[in-house]
Amino acid sequence: MSLTLVKQRPGQQTASPRRVDGVAKVRGAALYVDDLPCADVLHGATVRTTEAGGTLQEVVFDPAIDWSEFVVVTARDIPGMNAVKLLENDQVVLVDRAFRHAGEAVVLLAHADPEKLRMAQKGVSLVELPNATPIFDIDEALAAQHEIIPGNIYTDYLLDRGDIAEGEHLADVVIEECFLTPSQEQLYIEPQGMLAHLQKDGSILVEGSMQCPYYVLDALVQCMGMDKDHLRVVQSTTGGAFGGKEDYPSVIACHAALLALKAGGRSVKLVYERGEDLRVTPKRHPSRTLIRLGANQAGELQFIDMDFAIDGGAYRTLSPVVLSRGVIHAPGPYKCPHIRVRGRAVATNHPPFGAFRGFGAPQSIFAMEVAMDRLARKLAMDPAELRRINLLRTGDVNPTGDVMGADCFAHAALDTALEHTHYYHRLAEYRAWNAAGHQTRKGIGLATFAHGAGFTGNGELHLASRVSLQALANGHVEILCSNTEMGQGAATTLVQIAADALGLPMDRVHLAQADTSRVPNSGPTVASRTCMVVGDLIHKAAGQLLQRLRETAALAATHDAESFAAACTRLCAAAGDTLVTAHYQPPADMRWDEQAFLGRAYASYAWAAYIAEVEVDVLTLATRVLDFTAVQEIGNAVHPVIVQGQIEGGVAQGIGYALYEDVLWNERGVMANDRLTNYIIPTSADLGSIHVVLLEGGLGAGPKGAKGVGELPMDGPAPAIVNAIQQALDIDIRQIPVRPEMLLELTVSGGN
Repeated sequence: MSLTLVKQRPGQQTASPRRVDGVAKVRGAALYVDDLPCADVLHGATVRTTEAGGTLQEVVFDPAIDWSEFVVVTARDIPGMNAVKLLENDQVVLVDRAFRHAGEAVVLLAHADPEKLRMAQKGVSLVELPNATPIFDIDEALAAQHEIIPGNIYTDYLLDRGDIAEGEHLADVVIEECFLTPSQEQLYIEPQGMLAHLQKDGSILVEGSMQCPYYVLDALVQCMGMDKDHLRVVQSTTGGAFGGKEDYPSVIACHAALLALKAGGRSVKLVYERGEDLRVTPKRHPSRTLIRLGANQAGELQFIDMDFAIDGGAYRTLSPVVLSRGVIHAPGPYKCPHIRVRGRAVATNHPPFGAFRGFGAPQSIFAMEVAMDRLARKLAMDPAELRRINLLRTGDVNPTGDVMGADCFAHAALDTALEHTHYYHRLAEYRAWNAAGHQTRKGIGLATFAHGAGFTGNGELHLASRVSLQALANGHVEILCSNTEMGQGAATTLVQIAADALGLPMDRVHLAQADTSRVPNSGPTVASRTCMVVGDLIHKAAGQLLQRLRETAALAATHDAESFAAACTRLCAAAGDTLVTAHYQPPADMRWDEQAFLGRAYASYAWAAYIAEVEVDVLTLATRVLDFTAVQEIGNAVHPVIVQGQIEGGVAQGIGYALYEDVLWNERGVMANDRLTNYIIPTSADLGSIHVVLLEGGLGAGPKGAKGVGELPMDGPAPAIVNAIQQALDIDIRQIPVRPEMLLELTVSGGN
């Protein structure tokens, strides 16, 4: 794998300082949850259901085991509500009677000896009365012959603008397709884990690997029946997340806390081994999309009609949020007068699915972008030209009815991608190669897309995020926020934003550990909101701090680190209170109708065009990515190297999604390939050359016009790669991952 970065910012370069957490991680000094020092700790384990939903009849403990040696927790030991606090209280913390999927927690055990603990797990037997007819298929769930919940639908959304019948009348060419996307495992480096301590005053401290400390705190309040003043949640160094540590840490934190409460003062560590993590934690939602596109002979879209459904699994969890994002992004970055997208999250007997980078958008964008190539072929038009005709421009109305302002760079992204890859030259070259009868076929494919940063619509307003800065007497400044570093570079980016705004060296600014007893709730670390939303709050808080220092401590209009430190010393001596807090305020023109899915869905969109070049071996039908170019307009790259890493990582995950990664389910709806030997992800040898091209319009809602980046690069690789394979082999592909077995079936059947 080779990498290149092109920064499209004439005359100016942004520095990429050393990551503030880099040295500790490289030297092995960073403490992950399983590294945290804890004397006399007990290890926790979980006994789980084995059937795909049903009724728990009895829990049988092997009489040959001395159970007095173990801490044993069941649903009867829960002091608060037996429900995991998320969007809805439908998922139990521990099964008492009814359950909906294999792998639900029933009994928690703890012991000082891990080997005895493993033996005890085997000594607990569950008598389960299984469901006669479990459901694992989206359309089977929608047929609702057997109901998990009424109608088997968690959420039903409709984006409806214009008149589809009128669009059908105006269309000269119509295509109709069905596309499928699989589940995908986040595969963070460090499995889920929590360490819980019962304090001498009866309060509980939970430390662990997580994205959203305040989500965990709220879940503990509900489960433990305690107020927030008696609960403390601290994020330890987190080895990756990608959305997989957004909701599930609430579950494992409650389990660890329940064990610690019953352990009578001994701390409990609950860390999953990899197989358990793969089997029971949430993954990307599988999807099924029925799509119809209509255009006139000139290639102008007349209607987009989509039925988008995702498998939510056995409980609602975050499925409505994922579905909402998928519905909004489904029509792509295109102008079209008549749009209808129906989105449904359905209940099945799989374990619950959850957030994963892009959450919903990669699924629906895949369908739209592959369908656009189908439409181009039926129109006898170049796919890039079809997109150029329909991409949004300033002044156009986007799919949710919002008028695009100056911050619309869809055409700039496409033009840059075509130019950077020499697209038309490559296209001719590959066609000649394929016509010559070589043992491989080559293709080039593209995808154009946009991704909204931050919570949808009024979500950020509901969060009411707060960030504080604390000036210390020695002239250093501490950032207090609940957003977490999980490998994405937030610890560096946020410090960089504050230092720049305060006019200080970065070593004078520090990001406090995410500890709910100290930091305000600045919202979850999700949805590409950290740099844009939280970074903007830090920038505003820095302005407030400078103003206070100037008004109260005689800080000069121009200052250096030493004069700043002297002013901080004077402020601390005079006022004592050196804390300033910035509160989120929505953009003045942010209007969003949550019922009709109309208005301005996001404060900022990032724009992208991705081009994949592939080679398919005619004999083995193995696909190799030769070259991948990712062009995106992101407003402002606060730290270009971190941005580049985010995009490279997203492209790598997208290549895995397109070609390799497939969660296989057994007859009980449990992940069957639950080892890294058979859940296949790409290595550096499988990625080809990745070229990252940044465009910076400086019009985003974040500091100096920055936008969110993290979700965006997951959206484009799969459709770009599939479009390239289709071109190379002249076949139609309707689902991913595109494995050799699938290509063999398609080529034998003539590609349809």
